[in-house]
Amino acid sequence: MNHEHENNETLHVGIEDKLSTGANLTYGFQHLLALTGIFLFPVLIGQALHLEFQTIGYLIQACFLTTGLVTILQSGKMLRLPVVQGPTAAFFVAVLSASASVGLGTAFGSMAVAGVIFMLLALPIRKFGLIGHINKFIAPPIVYGTLLIIIGAQLADIGLKNWFGSANIGVNFAASIVTVVCVLALMIFGGNTILRRGALLWGIIAGTLFFAVFGSVDFSAVATAGWFRLPEVFPFGFGVSIPVVILMLLAFLQASAEAVGMYTLLTKWGNQELDSTRVNRGLFGEFLGCTLGAVFGGLGTTSYPENIGIVRVSGIGSRYVTMTAGIMAVILGLIPKVGLFIASLPSAVLSAASTILFGIIAISGIQMVSKVKWDELNLAVAGSSFIISLGTMYLPAELTAGLPLAIQSVVTQPMLVGVVMLIVLNTVVNVWIRPALERRASGGGSQDSIPTEAA
Repeated sequence: MNHEHENNETLHVGIEDKLSTGANLTYGFQHLLALTGIFLFPVLIGQALHLEFQTIGYLIQACFLTTGLVTILQSGKMLRLPVVQGPTAAFFVAVLSASASVGLGTAFGSMAVAGVIFMLLALPIRKFGLIGHINKFIAPPIVYGTLLIIIGAQLADIGLKNWFGSANIGVNFAASIVTVVCVLALMIFGGNTILRRGALLWGIIAGTLFFAVFGSVDFSAVATAGWFRLPEVFPFGFGVSIPVVILMLLAFLQASAEAVGMYTLLTKWGNQELDSTRVNRGLFGEFLGCTLGAVFGGLGTTSYPENIGIVRVSGIGSRYVTMTAGIMAVILGLIPKVGLFIASLPSAVLSAASTILFGIIAISGIQMVSKVKWDELNLAVAGSSFIISLGTMYLPAELTAGLPLAIQSVVTQPMLVGVVMLIVLNTVVNVWIRPALERRASGGGSQDSIPTEAA
C-alpha cells in the first residue's frame, strides 16, 4: 500500500492507495447505496408520463449505465479522484418538464447536444477549457444555494400527493408512513454506518415489505425479463428543441458547479493539487459520460455530496474503490431484471422516499445560503429570483396556452427561470454594482450605508 498520505488526518487510505478486491467490492457497494437518484428519478419520470413498466425499467438501466460510465471516467484516467456520480435533481426536473411537452426523444436528444457543447467548452487542453471561467457565475452560494431551494420547492408538487395512490388508499398511505418513519429513524439513529448512508434504500425496502403483507406487489415482469440487454442508441427516438437544449445547458452548468466543489474538497483531503487543467479534464469526463448516457436514455449526473461524505467519514479515499462502484453500476445497467424490479416497487413507497429526498435538496440549498451576508443587495438578488421563478408554476393556463411552444417551454420552468435570474442578477448586482458602490463609499461617502460583502 502506498503511504504517501499517511500523515493526512482526513484520509486513512489515500487517493492512490489500492485495497484488496473484497474491500473494493464492500466499500464500492456502500457508495452505490447512496445513489438515491438511480432508484427514484427514473421511476418518478415514468409515473408522471404514464410509461409502461418495461420503459421505466429501461430508464433505470440507462441511469445505472450513465452513473457507471461517468464514475469510471472520473476515478480513472480523467480526473483521478474518488468521485461517484449519479442522477441529479436538475436533470430530473429538466427531463421531466421537457418530456411532458416535447417527448422523451427530444428531451434526451437535446441533452446529448448540450453535452457536446459543454464537452467543447471543457476541452482538457490549455487555453481551450473555458468552463472554469463560466462556473464562477453560478458557483457563489447565493446562486447555487437559492437554485437548490427553488428545485426542492418545485419538486414538492410531486411528493406528498402521491402517497395515497389511486386505489387502496389506506394501505398506500400506511406504507408511505412506514417508509418515512424508517428513513428518518435511520438518518437520526443510524450513526456513521451503512444503515444511515443507505437510509432511503432501507426505507423503500421496509415500505415495500409492509405493502406486500397488507396489499399486493406484482413482480411478474421481473420473472419474465432477461438477464442481459445491451443499451440502445436513442431508444425513444431523436429530436432537438432549442429551448430544451438551453434548459439542459443550464442543468449541465448547475451540475458542473457542484462537481467543482466536490473536486476541491477531495483534493484538499488528499493533499493533491487542483489546477484549471485538472478541473477541465474532470468536467470533460463528466460531460462525455453524460452525453453517452443521454444517447442511451439515461439522466445526466453530478458528484453526490453523500458519496463525498462517505469518503470523509470512512477515511477511505481510494479512487479504486469508487472505480469499482462504477463497474458495478455498469453491470447492473446491463441486467433488465434489476430495472424492472425497481420499476415494480409500490409507487406510494417511492413517492414517500422521494419526498424526503426533495426536502434534503431544498434544505441543502438553505445550508449553502447561510454563508451569504444578507444585506439589501443580496436580498434583492435571491428574493426576486425565488418568488418569480416559483410563480411560473401558477401562470394562467389561458396565457401560457397562447404562447409559442419555444417560449412556453422557458417561462413555465421554475428551474430555468430561476437559474437565469440568479446568474444575471448576481452578476449585475454583486459583480458590477456592488464594487461601484464600495468605491464611491471609500471615496468619502458613509461606509455604514453601503454593503461591503459580496455573496
